[in-house]
Amino acid sequence: MDRRVFLSLIAISPIIAKEQLYNNDIYLTDQDLKLFLSVKRKIRAIKRYVGYGNFNLISLDQALKYMKHSAKLEKFTQKELYFIEKIFYEDPKRYGFYGKRTCFKITQTINKKDVYKVPHTGHYLYKGKPLSDYYRLKKDIGDNLILTSGVRNVLKQMDLYFTKIHKLNFNITKASKIIAPPGYSYHSISDFDVGKKGFGVDNFTIRFAKTKEFKQLKKLDYIAMRYTKNNKDGVRYEPWHIQVI
Repeated sequence: MDRRVFLSLIAISPIIAKEQLYNNDIYLTDQDLKLFLSVKRKIRAIKRYVGYGNFNLISLDQALKYMKHSAKLEKFTQKELYFIEKIFYEDPKRYGFYGKRTCFKITQTINKKDVYKVPHTGHYLYKGKPLSDYYRLKKDIGDNLILTSGVRNVLKQMDLYFTKIHKLNFNITKASKIIAPPGYSYHSISDFDVGKKGFGVDNFTIRFAKTKEFKQLKKLDYIAMRYTKNNKDGVRYEPWHIQVI
């Protein structure tokens, strides 16, 4: 790391600067940092504008239309749009993520006719096997099993990815081992997350693997766990992530 970059990081946080100086993980560059923070802020504004449920499905083109016609939303600059494209189309293997690309167009749209909004969850599932598998799980395991995340379009996945990068002191390598980069999430085509009612944020930790609900999930043969321990995608163990098979 050169002195100029190091000094710019100290201006943000001496902790971040020290982390970057002594490990080999890849962090946001000082050139991209301002763009990252601005894009993240504007995506969050879109989320507030369209609402939590709708944000799961909204496409980038739809977001741009809202930005164009609403005085409440600030438009992306050209540089910010280039940055969004770079994040979407770059190869995440450099960050240690080896999963398959599931979405090939940054402008992917999701037809509401193809999905179903699960009552009292704020989430959608694709009609067909994902939806039937979820209700079959509810029948086999019981009402304590809940849907914690369903269909996610590109913008939703980017919001989650950016949030994780920010929380991890702009460490892209660490973030990419916790959440799939936009364009690589199976939530965009089939998979969904489940949890235990009343378990809160622990549903997204390994604590979920100790629940009765998870032990029942493991006995079922019509679904699988997408991210097992030491999986080839390079993603952390996710006992809550249901693979539709």
